[in-house]
Amino acid sequence: MEITKDILYVGVNDHDVDLFEGQYKVPNGMAYNSYLIQDEKVAVMDSVDAHFTDAWLTNIAGILGGRTPDYLVVQHMEPDHSGSVYAFSQAYPDAKIVASAKAVAIMQQFFDIDFTSRSIIVKEGDTLELGKHTLHFVTAPMVHWPEVIMTYDAADKVLFSADAFGKFGALDVEEEWLPEARRYYIGIVGKYGQQVQGVLKKAAGLEIETVCSLHGPVLHKEQLGDVLAAYDTWSAYRPETEGVLVAYSSIYGHTKQAAEELGEKLRAKGVDVMVMDLARCDMSEAVAQAFRYSKLVLASPTYNGEVFPFTRSFIEHLTERNYQNRTVAIIENGTWAPTAGRVMRKMLENSKNLTILDETVSIKSALNETSRAQLDALVEALSK
Repeated sequence: MEITKDILYVGVNDHDVDLFEGQYKVPNGMAYNSYLIQDEKVAVMDSVDAHFTDAWLTNIAGILGGRTPDYLVVQHMEPDHSGSVYAFSQAYPDAKIVASAKAVAIMQQFFDIDFTSRSIIVKEGDTLELGKHTLHFVTAPMVHWPEVIMTYDAADKVLFSADAFGKFGALDVEEEWLPEARRYYIGIVGKYGQQVQGVLKKAAGLEIETVCSLHGPVLHKEQLGDVLAAYDTWSAYRPETEGVLVAYSSIYGHTKQAAEELGEKLRAKGVDVMVMDLARCDMSEAVAQAFRYSKLVLASPTYNGEVFPFTRSFIEHLTERNYQNRTVAIIENGTWAPTAGRVMRKMLENSKNLTILDETVSIKSALNETSRAQLDALVEALSK
């Protein structure tokens, strides 16, 4: 794949992986992106997962013919990108490895080899001349590891963005960028909104026509406005959509009934609603939708004097990712001692700028006249 006349794609698609990072379902696989810049000197931008080393090295050799790379730029040391660094160093012993100081230290941890003598350490503002292409290095700590750098090619106005602006899914599967990019961002980078905002400010000072991420498709100028706007919204923890996510767990169906009735009543008032069963849905998708919507209803039975396990896990995923700037409502159920509502409020008490509505629905075993009246009051509160 040709990105520009001098920049070519040498990455791979992985359709063997079922769980990315051991937890995110990826039914359409993953892309491990790597790029090659041909100039007076040749730079390879990142490596790939170790399972695809041979295919990657074959891609590089096929493009270069008899030439050998001068540099391997390592922007991120997560193993899905750095897994083939050692093999590259063996295949091309004269090539220099260009990376941040932290990245070089992490290389030794992964490979038990000190790469310092063959590395060029770069920091914010440093440059690397390839010929007509000059690479400018931009540090991006905690987006989403501390060693991360991004690289800007001034000649072709290309930003090599490490994991930023990526998505789940292999490149040989056509799908919309936004849904899987949202799930990817919220799941993996969601905790680091402040750091992402810092990188966006740096990017605003660059003339960018193309973004080459380590996952997902190459993004071109006509797409970048929407992509940058999405990242600004996500990293500032602003809702994307005015509406309500109703996230429930249910044991015998009574809490489910309340959640579904709430959804129906809200839709009747013209509210955008999504209802999700936390026991059966993809948890990462539920988390992404919670960040997408402006309002969240948590509906859970009491379980061992606590909240139901799927709801507990869901709330922990939210708070771990700095869930904030939302309105939250609570539906609890319990036959003899409903306490789930109190537990959920406690779990959210350290989250920033959450408005937890007073209109709690408290069900004793099954909906009745009293709890349905509470449900109607909650509909009115959420519809405002």
